[in-house]
Amino acid sequence: MHETFEHTADLGLRICAGDLPELFAEAGRALFSAIVEDLDTVRPASEVQLNIEAEQLDDLLRDWLAELLYRFHAERMLFSQFDVALEGAVLTATARGEPVDPDRHVIEGELKAVTYHGLTVEQQPDGTWLAEVIVDT
Repeated sequence: MHETFEHTADLGLRICAGDLPELFAEAGRALFSAIVEDLDTVRPASEVQLNIEAEQLDDLLRDWLAELLYRFHAERMLFSQFDVALEGAVLTATARGEPVDPDRHVIEGELKAVTYHGLTVEQQPDGTWLAEVIVDT
């Protein structure tokens, strides 16, 4: 589950999940849900393998989302499905999607960067995971 929240001139993403791989996958969906009007219009036509390593979980989440946002800006790729595996501070993922098709994809807004401001990844008392990320718009 994810939701957005306003943060000054930026956009906040709040993500909840039962485990860490699901949290990272849902964060990817949250990011692209903020980019494209209807994420269901993004077909899993091609896939990209990603490997990311960081010292801490919050840095890993930021780097993961920054890599996905880079792929959107550099390659005009939209992603809608994510298979994520975590081993320590190493993320291995398959992202599935397709290039932007102006006939089918309505781009809601250009996201500029994933920030460190307000970045949190925390396990909740009930065992679920919660993350908050601020994205420059």
